[in-house]
Amino acid sequence: QVQLGESGGGLVQPGGSLRLSCTASRTMFSLHTMAWYRQAPGNQRELVVSIDRDGNTNYADSVKGRFTISRDNAKKALYLQMNSLKAEDTAVYYCNTQPSFWAWGQGTQVTVSS
Repeated sequence: QVQLGESGGGLVQPGGSLRLSCTASRTMFSLHTMAWYRQAPGNQRELVVSIDRDGNTNYADSVKGRFTISRDNAKKALYLQMNSLKAEDTAVYYCNTQPSFWAWGQGTQVTVSS
C-alpha cells in the first residue's frame, strides 16, 4: 500500500506564497506521472497540475504562471510552489498519480485570506 504525505499548507494573505511537499512510500515513484489536486468546500476534487517522468508539465488555466510543480525522484518527493495566491486557491491540496490510482493522503489545507 502506497502512502502519500502532503505538507506545507497554511494561512497566507492574498498575493503570498507557499511551497507544498509530498512524499511517497512507493519505490516506483519515478515511473509515474504525478499530480497535485485540490478540493475546495462544496466542490469536487480537481486536477491542478501534473508532471510526467520526463518533467513535462500540464497546468490548469487557473494556475498557469503562478504555480510551479517539480519532482525529486531520488527522494520520491513532489513539490508545488504557489505564488500570487488568490482567495479562490483556498482548498485542501493532495498529491497522487495522474490518473489517480494510489490511496489518497490526508492532504494539506491552504487558506488564502486577509
